[in-house]
This record gives sequence, structure tokens and C-alpha cells, in this order.
Amino acid sequence: MTLRYEVFLERAAQRDLRRLPTRVFEETIFRIKGLAENPRPPGCRKIVGSENDWRIRVGDYRVVYEIDDPGRKVIVFRVRHRKQVYSDI
Repeated sequence: MTLRYEVFLERAAQRDLRRLPTRVFEETIFRIKGLAENPRPPGCRKIVGSENDWRIRVGDYRVVYEIDDPGRKVIVFRVRHRKQVYSDI
């Protein structure tokens, strides 16, 4: 049996999701839900200079999140266009 992670969205990530185009929103929600099963899916990247921050790509958008392995939690910080996401962290 695989232990699942709980996925939490910070308020900023919730705002970001509401601003996404519909086509991107649905795929992004699907990918965020998938983090509960596998917080390090194929194609994810660790953010340089951070201890537990990761990102996944959804088209031209990035989902930035932290993994808390002992607590079995994933905390999504931002969902932004690739040109904006790293300047906001």
C-alpha cells in the first residue's frame, strides 16, 4: 500500500489558479491532485538553492511546491507563467 500525501494550496496559489486560462486550469488541477500519489513525478525539478522546493511544468506554466516527507504533505505555493514564477518566490 502506497501512503498518500496531503496536498495544501496556499492562498497565493488559489488566486493564481483562478487567473489561469480554462484549458490550462483543468490540466493544472489534474497535475496538482497527482502530487498526492507521487510528489516527485517524472519531469519535476528541484529548485536550486532551496531545501524542499520543487516545480512541475504544465505547458508554459509552473507549479511550485514544497514536499514535507516526514509529515506526508505537499504545499503548493505558486502557479504562474514561466516568465513570472521565479521572480515571485
